[in-house]
Amino acid sequence: MMIDFWRKIKQGHVSPVYLLYGTEPFLINKTHNLIIQSTIREEEREFNLSAYDCEETPVEVALEDAETLPFFGDKRVVLVKNPYFLTAEKGKEKVEHNTKRLEQYIEEPSPFSVVVFTGLYEKLDERKKITKMLLKRAEVFVASPLNEQEIRRWIDEHLLSSNVTIQKEAVDLLLQLAGTTLTILANELDKLTLFVGEGGTITEETVRLLVPRSLEQNIFVLIEKVVQRKLHEAFRTFYDLLQNNEEPIKILALLANQFRLIYQAKSLAAKGYGQQQIASLLKVHPFRVKLALGQAKLFSLEELMRIINDLAEADYQMKAGLMDKRLIVELFLMKLNEER
Repeated sequence: MMIDFWRKIKQGHVSPVYLLYGTEPFLINKTHNLIIQSTIREEEREFNLSAYDCEETPVEVALEDAETLPFFGDKRVVLVKNPYFLTAEKGKEKVEHNTKRLEQYIEEPSPFSVVVFTGLYEKLDERKKITKMLLKRAEVFVASPLNEQEIRRWIDEHLLSSNVTIQKEAVDLLLQLAGTTLTILANELDKLTLFVGEGGTITEETVRLLVPRSLEQNIFVLIEKVVQRKLHEAFRTFYDLLQNNEEPIKILALLANQFRLIYQAKSLAAKGYGQQQIASLLKVHPFRVKLALGQAKLFSLEELMRIINDLAEADYQMKAGLMDKRLIVELFLMKLNEER
């Protein structure tokens, strides 16, 4: 649906009013940039592109701009950011918005303007008349976090303009190393594209060469090395993190988060929940659940609970200053290795 929405805009089918909302800022920014690119030429944007923040400016000011004839061009684009009056949230009380005026505009939008409402809101208040009107009359794009399959489609689409292809194994490794945050993935893909050149192919070796592990991925690897009884490699990963100025207390916290996730995922899977259901209940990306379930096979629930208790004790020792922080993590890793 997301790709189809973008493709329609790229083909020049632009609507007079858009509503872009959700929790994924990269998708919102990508969408409103596509609308701008497909509506007004770059040399016209100084005169025919404007942005207003509803937490600072009344919405009717933006509408007045939308009803002003474009200057040296055929179209005008007006971005209306943070329209909190569409939600149950409260904005700055000193800014009053004439929503009746907005209702009138939605009923009869300017033929020479494109008005784009954007907000990082998980949900809107559909009890409000103005919200109902926008949802009914505007082109609506909900920027929710993508699942793994959608991310893979998005990666292919992102590389399309450069005529670059990527091997499946390379995508697998990229997701493991960089995670599922689209902004980070986009930066890494741009770097990989620059390296292989137009018409090139991104391989697993290319990804391994150029993409650094995220902190969370290093923690994942740290656990993997311990359970595989590769303690020397586990310590090397830990020391690499220290060398990169990661604090032991942060490393310990991430270890605790990962083991809690493994425990919760394993427990829910045992009750018959699927990957998507677990991700929804735990409010994490399904890809993280997929990786956690893979590691969960290496532990019993009893072992995981014991490890979580050990981490809680290590956290207490660290915060109470009872022992050197680095030594506390080293002792935890050694104990984890002995118990496997």
